[in-house]
Amino acid sequence: MNSKTNVVKDFKEKSILVSREFEAPIANVWRCFTESELLDQWWGPAPWRAETKSMDFSVGGSWLYAMVGPENEKHWARMNYIAIDNHKSFNVEDGFCDENGNMNAAMPVSKGQNVFTETATGVTVEFKLYYPTEEALQTIVDMGFEQGITICFKQLNDLLANRKF
Repeated sequence: MNSKTNVVKDFKEKSILVSREFEAPIANVWRCFTESELLDQWWGPAPWRAETKSMDFSVGGSWLYAMVGPENEKHWARMNYIAIDNHKSFNVEDGFCDENGNMNAAMPVSKGQNVFTETATGVTVEFKLYYPTEEALQTIVDMGFEQGITICFKQLNDLLANRKF
């Protein structure tokens, strides 16, 4: 099993592909991506954390959450659910917003797909995010996306290993 988080940036395609294997049943991994009480435990690279304001994991629904910093500063984001294939994949539109979910037009919005594939030892999670321009992708890269998602996936791995489902 490859427990390393792989991040591939493609500026021609204006995309980022993230993948990692987790040694856990697909149902548990799926829950960690689709239930706010679990997302809040791993989404957000320490010392930051996620704090859900509202979540409706259904087509047309959204997850409105804050990234809360070490001094309680909040940066809001919203993930809109476009398509869902239970325990296999879901498509999203994701971006920064205010605390009421109004998107911030000055910040990049991505469209992406999260894919969950069972393996002999667990689950491979792949998600690919597409940005409207190379500049938008560069903005996300400059914000520390690769380091942040690597920390988040380590936190997810720890949650899957230590929590009773």
